[in-house]
Amino acid sequence: MNVRFYNAKVLCLKDDAKREYQAIEGELWVRGDAIAYIGDGSDTESVLKPGETILWDREIDAGGKLLLSGFKNAHTHTAMTFLRSYADDLPLQDWLFQQVFPREGQLTEDDVYWLNILGIMEYLTSGITSNFDMYFFPPVDAKASADTGFRTVQTSGLNNFGGTVELLEENYHIVNEMSDLTSFIVGFHAEYTTSMELMEGVAKLAQKLHSPLFMHNSETKSEVEECIGRWGRTPTQLTEDLGMYEYGGGGYHCVWMDDKDFEIFKKRGLTAVTNPASNLKLASGIAPISRYLKEGIAVAIGTDGPASNNCLDMFREMFLTTALAKVKDMDAAAVPAKEVFYMATTAGARAMGLSDCDDLAVGKKADLIMIDLMQPNMQPENNLVKNLVYSGSKQNVTMTMVNGRILYENGVFHIGFDPKEIYTKANAIIGRMK
Repeated sequence: MNVRFYNAKVLCLKDDAKREYQAIEGELWVRGDAIAYIGDGSDTESVLKPGETILWDREIDAGGKLLLSGFKNAHTHTAMTFLRSYADDLPLQDWLFQQVFPREGQLTEDDVYWLNILGIMEYLTSGITSNFDMYFFPPVDAKASADTGFRTVQTSGLNNFGGTVELLEENYHIVNEMSDLTSFIVGFHAEYTTSMELMEGVAKLAQKLHSPLFMHNSETKSEVEECIGRWGRTPTQLTEDLGMYEYGGGGYHCVWMDDKDFEIFKKRGLTAVTNPASNLKLASGIAPISRYLKEGIAVAIGTDGPASNNCLDMFREMFLTTALAKVKDMDAAAVPAKEVFYMATTAGARAMGLSDCDDLAVGKKADLIMIDLMQPNMQPENNLVKNLVYSGSKQNVTMTMVNGRILYENGVFHIGFDPKEIYTKANAIIGRMK
């Protein structure tokens, strides 16, 4: 589609190193799946060939609303929507092994398809334009994404309970070749669920495919202690010794890290993906965000799955990321809003291999959202980035566009499915389980 936004404020990254943003008042043009113009509207001829005019599919008067790069949910398990509010108030290991794994074992491919669409709908309402997913049946996950027009990056949840390295490689190729909206990065669930034989196989595959690698890493204190008891090393040190990070990657959670772990993350250019709401709810701890930043280690933000969060809301995650860091350090200046906004957009995109979705700029993919500033929680406009992080809410999201297509606008979904049908299917799935 060709879409012209005018009378808009366009939030762009002005200085990557300093995390400085500027709001440009004027227009943003989308041609096909990419951004073609950002400016005040006085120099639009610079993007047109002599005598060329654009036939717009839509011209949208933004009325002073804010356009910004969509949020990147850098760790989640989308299809776990069926377990939302089902097995709460339990420690992580009890929650996983007694409640989650037994129900997940009953899922079919068809279930995962519909449950993914439910999660995608929630992402769109929160201004999330792409997610980094780990779950069963990756080709089905990818199909749900392609069918709705959403962008999904996946990694493997391979563990002792299911899957093989051979299937991981097969899914890698299927998903990467399915659509320009779907991609796949090598990974596995976690050290504590995965045998040495499988981990060695995953490491060799990452090297063979020249792929980054991601896994759940140091989420709880007991996870790290048990890993040291088994192997004499932390999860980070073990996976480094196995050769998993030759092509980068990172870890999810990364709460309980020691000095050597930080050295490895810095040396390999790894990303720590923090999941503050899930870590709070499961009493896993508070990630050392300030230290990551001081060490020059990239940090991204994820919601984790809807069974451990329980909502897929990046506004809440942004606030918790900065607020928990301030309390952990007992320093109100720790992890400022601009760093957190950068984590939720640019850093997340780069961790996911989406360098063409990391900002609003000409030539980048048209993955963007519109924020209504004319609501009490966004006024006055002293600082737009701080408003988004400290007082912003998904109620301010009026539009979500992915790959140049408007998928959500003013409370209405444009994904090719009736929301009521999705809700009915999700309730039927959990209703049949024992």
